Amino acid sequence: MVFWSTVATAFKLALETLDVFQLLFLATIMACTVLLIPVAMAGSWRLLAHELKRYPVRTLLTSALNPLVYYLVLFAAYDLLPAQVAQPVNYTWALMLVVLSIIFLGQRPTKFDLIACVVSYAGVFIIATQGDFRFSDTNLVGMGLALISTIIWASYWILNIKDPRDQRVSMCANFLVAIPITGIACFMFSSFQFEFYGALAAAYVGVFEMGLAFLLWSKALKLAENTSRISTMIFISPFLSLVLIHFILGEPIHLTTYAGLVVIVTGLLIQRIPVRA
Repeated sequence: MVFWSTVATAFKLALETLDVFQLLFLATIMACTVLLIPVAMAGSWRLLAHELKRYPVRTLLTSALNPLVYYLVLFAAYDLLPAQVAQPVNYTWALMLVVLSIIFLGQRPTKFDLIACVVSYAGVFIIATQGDFRFSDTNLVGMGLALISTIIWASYWILNIKDPRDQRVSMCANFLVAIPITGIACFMFSSFQFEFYGALAAAYVGVFEMGLAFLLWSKALKLAENTSRISTMIFISPFLSLVLIHFILGEPIHLTTYAGLVVIVTGLLIQRIPVRA
């Protein structure tokens, strides 16, 4: 949770001197390094090689979604938007997961799902407009990219529902496959000239947002007696993130950002209300 609260700030710091292709390339290398550690400790090299060989199409598809397309779109959104806008909007991916589950998995939405969608996207509207309903100060391209990133991330988890692969090994395989692809993209559309502090921020993103946070979150869910309580703790991180955005990036946090974030989190909490049979 603490790591996730720092990444919006890290994204913006990295993007001050790196472009999205450079950031993705460096962060992917660092994330893969972190994700290889538990594979090495468990001696799962053969399993990793086996799953790369057995599921090449699935690995390429999931790697294309995460990290390739998802983080390219997300970084581009952060490049165009204030961190206090991009970060809360990205948290609505959980609601997009509900929407896609209804469309592609045939799941029936509950009344709380529908209410949650309306409430949370009202919060997105508040943050996007910052009280100016004419959208005169809103970067519509950035907002569009931020919302598209939630579709990509939710799609990734939809694919994971029926993924026969070991989750930690499959995530490692995704990033391993992504390294040469992000390297080619960086060569074609950018350069390998990295400013030191930007590279340092990119390394932080790869280690903590892409790699270590995933491993610790997976471990926490396995050890928790009550998964829903652990999952609810994640909603603290966007508020901690606003504190860091203000004091480190120097962004003045607007009251409409707080209001919109509260509305978004309220919607996400409504979605977690259990339905009695």
